[in-house]
Amino acid sequence: MSLNLADLTEAVVDAIPDRTAIVCGDRSHTYAQYDAAANRIGHHLAAAGVEPGEHVGLHMRNSLEYLDTMLGTMKIRAVPININFRYVGAELDYLYNNAELVALVVDADLTHVVAEVLPDCPHLRHIVVVGDAPTSALDDAAALAEVTVVRYDVAVADASDERDFAPRSDDDLYILYTGGTTGMPKGVMWRHEDFYFAALGGGNAYGDPHDSPESLAAAAAANEHPLTYVVTAPLMHGAAMYAVFMGLFMGFPQVIMRNFEPAEALRRIDEHKAAVLMVVGDAISRPIADVLAERRDEFDLSSLIVIGSGGALWSVSVRDRLKELLPNVMLLNSFGSSESGANGALTPGEDGKQRLPASPKVRVVDTDYSTIEPGSDAIGYLARVGHVPVGYYNDPEKTAATFPVVDGTRMSLLGDLATVEADGSIIVLGRGSACINSGGEKIYAEEVEEAVKGHPAVEDALVTGVPDPRLGETVSVVVQLREGAHEPTQEELAEHCRTVIAGYKVPRHVVVMPQIVRSPAGKADYRWAKSVLTQSVTTEV
Repeated sequence: MSLNLADLTEAVVDAIPDRTAIVCGDRSHTYAQYDAAANRIGHHLAAAGVEPGEHVGLHMRNSLEYLDTMLGTMKIRAVPININFRYVGAELDYLYNNAELVALVVDADLTHVVAEVLPDCPHLRHIVVVGDAPTSALDDAAALAEVTVVRYDVAVADASDERDFAPRSDDDLYILYTGGTTGMPKGVMWRHEDFYFAALGGGNAYGDPHDSPESLAAAAAANEHPLTYVVTAPLMHGAAMYAVFMGLFMGFPQVIMRNFEPAEALRRIDEHKAAVLMVVGDAISRPIADVLAERRDEFDLSSLIVIGSGGALWSVSVRDRLKELLPNVMLLNSFGSSESGANGALTPGEDGKQRLPASPKVRVVDTDYSTIEPGSDAIGYLARVGHVPVGYYNDPEKTAATFPVVDGTRMSLLGDLATVEADGSIIVLGRGSACINSGGEKIYAEEVEEAVKGHPAVEDALVTGVPDPRLGETVSVVVQLREGAHEPTQEELAEHCRTVIAGYKVPRHVVVMPQIVRSPAGKADYRWAKSVLTQSVTTEV
C-alpha cells in the first residue's frame, strides 16, 4: 500500500470498521459504511467512463455524499475538484473549463446555474444529481449538450460496494481550487504523499507523522477514546478538508454541518460530546461568541477541549472574547494555505505581533530566494519547503512565480511578509499585497484591521491605502458595524486605534458600509474596499 489518500483511508477502515466516521444531521456512516458508499460511487463513475487522472467536480454543500464522492473519486485514481457552491455563472464557466471537468456531482438545488454554463463546457460528459429537487433546466441543457444525467440514489443503487480497484500511487494528484482576493480561482496540484505530510501532519495532529498505512491504522485502532470533531466550515474549502481528513485518519468521528448556524454548532457539541470545534476565523467565531454571550446557560460544552481556527486568522478582539467566554478551552490559531498545507500555530506576543515557532519546513526568503538571517530585522517572504505542491493546474506562469525551484529544491511562496527573530521564530506581518506605503512608512493592513476591529462597535473592517498627493497613500478603512451599535466618529475610532498602534498607522478616512464585501470564497475583497474608499475621498475633495 502507498501513501495515497484512498489507500490510507482503507487501512484505517479495516482497523476500525464499526467506529462512527461521519455524522451529518440525522444521518451517519461507520468507517465500513463510508468505505462501501465510496466504493459504490467510485464504481459508478468508472462505469460512466471516468478514467484515472480525469477530473470530477464536487459542487455540493456539506453532506455524506460529498465525502463519499471525494473518496470514491480517489479510489478510481481520478481527481476530485472542489467547487464553491456560492459561485455564479461566470465563475463556474471559468472553473469547470479551467479544471477540465469530465464529470460533476451536484446538489439538485444548484443545477439551475449548471444549466446556464453547460453549453460552454465541452469536456463535461456526465452529471450525478444529489437530492430530489426539480432539475428541468439542467435536463433540457444536458439533452442539447449530449451530457448524461442521473440521480445519485439511482447511480449507486446497483453499483458494487467491493474494493476491486487498480493499484494506486503516491504520485496521484489531489487538486484544491483556491479562491484568491484577485482574479479567478487557481487549482493547487498536490501529490497525495506531499499533501498527507504537509497538510495532514502525516495523520497525527498531536505527535510524529506516520510513514506507512500500517502505522496510521494501528494508531487509530489503539485510540480507545477518540475525540469527536464538529466541523462548521464548508467542505469545499481547504481548511475544512484538512480537519476532516486529519480526524478520519486518527479514527475520530467527524460531525459536519450542512450549513453553519452558531447555536446549532453549540448544540452539536453537546449532543455528540465533541472535544474539538473547527472554525474559520472571525466569520464563524464571532457569531458563536455572540450566542454564548446571550445564551450561555443553554449549552453545557463541558466536553469541549479545543477550538481550532483554520483558513483565516482570529482578530485579537475575537480571540480574547472567546477566552473570556470559554476560559477552560484551548484556542489554536492554525496558519496555513492551499499552497503550503499547515505551517503551525500562530501565537500573539505581548507586543501584539503574531509569531510562528521555528521550523525547518518554513523559512523567510528575500526576493532572490536567499534565506533571511535570523535577528536581522530584514523583511522577506514566507516560504514552505519539503512537501509542497507541484504547481497550479493549467497555469505555468503562476506556477513559476509561486513554486520556484531554487538549487534543485521546489519551494512554495506564501505571499506573506515576515521577519525572523534571533531564536528562529517568525513574526508574520501580513500579505504583501495589503502593504500600504504612506510617506515612506510601510504599514500592514492586517495590523490596522486588528486595531479597528477591537472597537466595540465594529463587526468587520478592511484597510487599504488610497492615493495621496503628499504621502503617496493614506491609510483608510471600510467598516461594518455590529447590529444596533452606535456609529463612532472618525475621531473616536482614531482615539481607540492609538491605544494599540502607532499614530502614523491610524486610518485617516473611514467609510461605514452595511456589509463588508468578500469574495465567494469568503476572502477579503481589497479591490472593492479601495474602490469604495477612493470614491469617498474623491467626493470629499
